[in-house]
Amino acid sequence: MIESAIPTRERRRAETTRTLVSLARRKTAAGGLNGFTIEELCEEAGISRRTFFNYFASKEDAVLGIPLHIDTAEADELFVGMRPRTAPGAISASLLTDLAALLEGRWAALEFNRASAQELMAAAERDPRLVTHMLERHHRDEQNDIALVARREGVSADDPRVVAAVQIVGHLARLAVPASLDPDDRRTFAEVLDGSLQSARELFASQASTRPS
Repeated sequence: MIESAIPTRERRRAETTRTLVSLARRKTAAGGLNGFTIEELCEEAGISRRTFFNYFASKEDAVLGIPLHIDTAEADELFVGMRPRTAPGAISASLLTDLAALLEGRWAALEFNRASAQELMAAAERDPRLVTHMLERHHRDEQNDIALVARREGVSADDPRVVAAVQIVGHLARLAVPASLDPDDRRTFAEVLDGSLQSARELFASQASTRPS
């Protein structure tokens, strides 16, 4: 009985999340972030204000589709545990591949498609403050990933190899988003990211490791 009820609650939560995100984006596109209140959003979604704050920390996060409670602990620990036996202080050979897989899993969990992308772009065009909010969120997420990678590799968070790994794979992941949403491009997000990462590997492998004198 309990086991069968859990998926139902999860589905209901996912449906409510999608409803709030879509409504918030459409209302922002129509009148900006100041064009509606959380109470109005909740009334249309059929929930209470208190329930809203069980889903999102703010109106901006609702528009961006950033849930309040994102359970990443299991995926993060799997990422850390996948590190192959590597000499202390060395970076594992599978780091970039495993990091890309971690980001691919996060992307899949967002259930982001062309329709939701269009709603988000329309909202951002109407209220540029969302762009600032996105950049701030990106910076926080990047710092968290740097700390996560450093923990996995057993090095300090200011290790330039760790910072480079997170920034390179993260940038390639962001570039993979529009390609994966392009109706003329049949590749998935994971396929685009994996292809870009392979190209980056080939590029770095072809470069001399020392500067000419």
